Amino acid sequence: METNNVHADAPPAALRKSLSVVDGVVLAASSTAATTTIGIGLGVLALVTGRQTPAIVLIAFLPMLGIAGAYARLNRIEPDCGAGYAWVNRSLGPWLGTLAGWVPLAAGVVFLAYTTSVTGSVLLQFAHKAGLTTLLGRQLDPNSTLQCTLLGLLVLAGVTWTAVTGVHRATRFQTYLLVFEYAVLLLFCGWGFVAGQHPFSFSWFNPFGFDSLSGFAQGLVLGVFFYWGWETAFNVTEETKEADASARGGYITLFTMLGLFLLGSTAFQRVMTEEEMSSHGAEGLAYFASRLAGEPLATLPLVALLFSAVASLQAGIIPTARLGLSMSRERTLGPAWGRISERYGSPTTGTLIVTGTAAALALLTVVIPKVSEAILASVNAIGIVVALTYALTAFACAARFRYLLRTDPRQAVLAVVVPVVCGLILIALGGYLAFYYATLSDTFAVDVDNGWFNLVCPGVLILCGLASSAIAKWYRRAPCFSPSAPATDPQEPGTGTESELQPQSRS
Repeated sequence: METNNVHADAPPAALRKSLSVVDGVVLAASSTAATTTIGIGLGVLALVTGRQTPAIVLIAFLPMLGIAGAYARLNRIEPDCGAGYAWVNRSLGPWLGTLAGWVPLAAGVVFLAYTTSVTGSVLLQFAHKAGLTTLLGRQLDPNSTLQCTLLGLLVLAGVTWTAVTGVHRATRFQTYLLVFEYAVLLLFCGWGFVAGQHPFSFSWFNPFGFDSLSGFAQGLVLGVFFYWGWETAFNVTEETKEADASARGGYITLFTMLGLFLLGSTAFQRVMTEEEMSSHGAEGLAYFASRLAGEPLATLPLVALLFSAVASLQAGIIPTARLGLSMSRERTLGPAWGRISERYGSPTTGTLIVTGTAAALALLTVVIPKVSEAILASVNAIGIVVALTYALTAFACAARFRYLLRTDPRQAVLAVVVPVVCGLILIALGGYLAFYYATLSDTFAVDVDNGWFNLVCPGVLILCGLASSAIAKWYRRAPCFSPSAPATDPQEPGTGTESELQPQSRS
């Protein structure tokens, strides 16, 4: 019971309020990593959707917009750096709440692990551009998982230091990276859109133009994953100076990503064939640039991709550590996650736990021979669980505001109906994709083309989340699992409309 005493005697953890709306947008945009997503993800998406990539990123945006509305409403009445975890915990119960915390926590670590390899791959591509193809007598290979991982771990160590020393300092560093990469991205994608040799076709945006339902479902999961990261603005809500900064940051990031993804996907298809998009994988952006310009101008997108990878590494650390902090305050995670540095005002121990675990996981990816395969395996695993997390948060919003069905039906449409519909879409999507994977292969094999492997990855994350709930209930004896714990009344007393809701301070 020593763990309980540590939590009980410790004062509430406090994060420093040092961020503006712009800082929230920078963190969320860096976490979403548009340049990396366009440069690498479009090739992966083309494998399953063909020339319908613009359609899928547009369709995937719609449920994300509904989910963003749920986040904004919940954050308005209960700002918490745990975001979905805290809201699901209070509205749907501790078992689902802990699952809604554990899944994105684990997914964030997986994201950092594969982004570490991506960063190393981009660095090696840049080395090749500079004429450096061998080092210490060994051939440098951007497709070598081992080489990319080891190099990426060095970068991970550097960004961990900036994350530990304060979120404001990390945001300033990311701002410079983001401005450069967006300028380059807009320049080349705009250039490709205008000068591409393949004729533009509105059929690329046709939602009924997919060859198969399974391709549409898998593409939509990937499309949802493209937008993953905008909610980072809500994970730093306790560090923002303005009450509504998180919601504005989330919305701005979402619409910015929509514009960039549509521009990037159409520009790629104006310049490259479907086969070229899918075959170049992690080197897609570099190949795209080489089709438009000669050296040294063609190297600029590669530099932007490098900046994006570094920024997304750092941006992935920050929300994951803060989610762990929120869970620690509820005793669903150990006390180490809740320690705040008096000097830097950040959860330093939790940050080190996140990056240390990600580094260990990154080293395990050497069993998969190519970086592109490791990326696809991780995306397949994370996409399903991210859809589950978003869906749970949407249902939590509907549960919290269900009283509006009686008091204000017009507000209930946005606060209850839309979140439920978006949540059901994501649940159905994840369920169908799980069924597709289960019927794809007859036997299990550690291979990204094996359906059972793609199904086991998210299954393990979910089972570990349930195990984490059991530990929190029976070992840590988290108060939220106690029958005597006060439940949050979904109907706010004296409230007629959602606009009248006032923010509630954390206890």
